[in-house]
This record gives sequence, structure tokens and C-alpha cells, in this order.
Amino acid sequence: MHSVAVLAFDQISPFHLSVPGLVFGMHGVQGQAESPYRVRVCAENPGTVSTPAGFDITVPHGLEVVAEADTVVVPSWRRDLPLPDRTRDALREAHAGGARIVGLCLGAWAIAATGLADGREITTHWSAAEALARAYPAVRVRADTLWSDHGDLITSAGVAAALDCCLHLVRADHGSRVATTLARALVLAPHRSGSQAQYIPVAVPDAIDDDPIEHAMLWARTHLDEPVDLDTWAHTALMSRRTFTRRFRDRTGSSPQQWLLHQRVDQARLLLESTDDTVERIAAETGLGTAVNLRHHFHRLLGTSPAAHRTQFRRAS
Repeated sequence: MHSVAVLAFDQISPFHLSVPGLVFGMHGVQGQAESPYRVRVCAENPGTVSTPAGFDITVPHGLEVVAEADTVVVPSWRRDLPLPDRTRDALREAHAGGARIVGLCLGAWAIAATGLADGREITTHWSAAEALARAYPAVRVRADTLWSDHGDLITSAGVAAALDCCLHLVRADHGSRVATTLARALVLAPHRSGSQAQYIPVAVPDAIDDDPIEHAMLWARTHLDEPVDLDTWAHTALMSRRTFTRRFRDRTGSSPQQWLLHQRVDQARLLLESTDDTVERIAAETGLGTAVNLRHHFHRLLGTSPAAHRTQFRRAS
């Protein structure tokens, strides 16, 4: 049985704390078989832990369960709370021992504080991304994706994205059928790609009319079925190609070409779920050209084929 340790701390959000238990432990999910995970909540100082919701939580386990875990989850964190040395060491030792370390929402702050993400890319809630990047300049912070999975280190955006991230890990561990059945019980989408945008942009001016990159993104979304030349695209923002590429990366954390590819694949995913169009037609409608090209990028970004995704979605509907 796969052991999951969930780290609690003083003033933790009850919702964030409940997400790993709900998904991995299947706690309170009607009609589910016995979970293949053993979920235990722990704290550096076990006992009573306060929450901002007006009630306390009793945490039975200490950090010893982190050392025994296959997956360690940090469900959010307080930005004003330094990561205690014992907790940092426990996370680092668990990682060195082969455990998968997961930071949900602001849990990315605790992950960054361990040093495990230095030189790597992590995801957090869009509202905290700039502050996290300033606090830990050795870490590349993403605010335009739902979650990032490096195998040993997984981080996500907040709230609903934490559910998506945990469901993604269930799919990785036990396959799409188990994950899809669980998603249906939780009334969640069977699969939301980690590359999917958080939708709420970072560092946008108060007046959208003053944001040329936003205009360029909107223009591209309405021209997915056409070839999008980078020079033409930059011209919609009244910028040179070089300036546009730099400003776009500053705005989204991605190159224009990478962002556009993700938009095309996400649109293809939507058409697979909502229409009976052939893969060839969807490839043409999303600017991916051929069915071969669509299958290649779909598998590379989503880890499945267009046909399998369509079948999976309809089975869960």
C-alpha cells in the first residue's frame, strides 16, 4: 500500500488539509472501493493544531511518518511562517530516500525553502507567484499552469487545481480507469492538463486596454485554425519580434510558441470532449495541421492519445 504523509501546521486551511485525504484516502467518497493509499496527517509538534476556520484539529502523528512515506504532501503554507529546521530536514531526507514531494498551492513556499526546487520549475497560486520568485530567486516559478510534475517534485496552483493535481497522481499511480471513476464520484473533470492556464493572469494592468500582450493572446486564441506567424503576432501588439518574445515570457512564463501549442492542444481536448469531429478535422480546426501532428503533441503534453481521451471522457460522463 502506498503511504502518504500530509503535513499540517498551525493555522492551516482545513480545505487544503482535506484535499489529500479526499483524493488519496477517498474519505467520504460514496461507492468507492478501499483506497490503495494509506493517508496519515502529521505535524512537527503533534497534538492540537489551530485553523483560521474557528475550530482546532487534532493531529496524531509526528514527523516520523514522513520518513516512512512514499509521498509527502504539503497542503499550502503560510508565507509568514519560516520552514522549521526539523521539517525542512524531514522533507529533504524523505526526498533523498525516494519519496515523492508534493506542494499544493502555497505549499510551493515550503518546497522552495527546502532547496529541493533550486534550478527547477514549480507552480503556485498566481497571486503568490511574484513574491515567491523574489523570495527564492534560484527557483523558476510558474503562475500560468495548474500543476507541474517532475516525478520526484510536484507542485500545483490553489484550491481546485490541488484536486486536479492529486487526481493526476492517482492516474499516474493506478491508471485512468481508477482516476476517472474517482473523478466522477468527486464531480470533477476526468482530466485537466497541468499545462492548462489558471485563467487569472499575473501582473495585468488595471486597464486591460493598456496590456498589449493580453490583446495579442486574445488575437491568437481567435486564430487557432490559422498559421500564426511570430512576426505577424508581434505586430498585433505593436512590438518587434524580439521585444514581443521577451514581454510574452515575462507575462506568461512561457515562449509565445510554447503557449500557442498549449492553447491548440487544449482546444483539441475540448473538441474531442464536446464533438464527434474526426481527429483529422480537429487537427485542422486547431491549427495542428495533421492527425499525426495532433497525436504527437497530445501524447507529449497530456500523456494519452486523442482517441483514449475521448473514450475516457465519455465513459465518465
